[in-house]
Amino acid sequence: MTELEDKIKAIELRNKRVELDKAWETSTTRKILIAILTYSTVVLFFVAAQLPRPFINSIVPALGFVLSTFSLPLFKKWWIKYNQ
Repeated sequence: MTELEDKIKAIELRNKRVELDKAWETSTTRKILIAILTYSTVVLFFVAAQLPRPFINSIVPALGFVLSTFSLPLFKKWWIKYNQ
């Protein structure tokens, strides 16, 4: 019986990890972090490439990411609806 209990506990622990991973993937914190990292990376690239107004022009890629995170759940629901 203890082997069965151990297997059940292992499955429950795995399920918790999977739930936390899924929660992280859809979290606002993750989206904000990626937007900040995207903006920072593009600023560094624009400064290194000596492009004009790197701090302003870097907003476009970061904003594109943020907008895509808002639209993807909508497309996901649509895709699921028509592919069941």
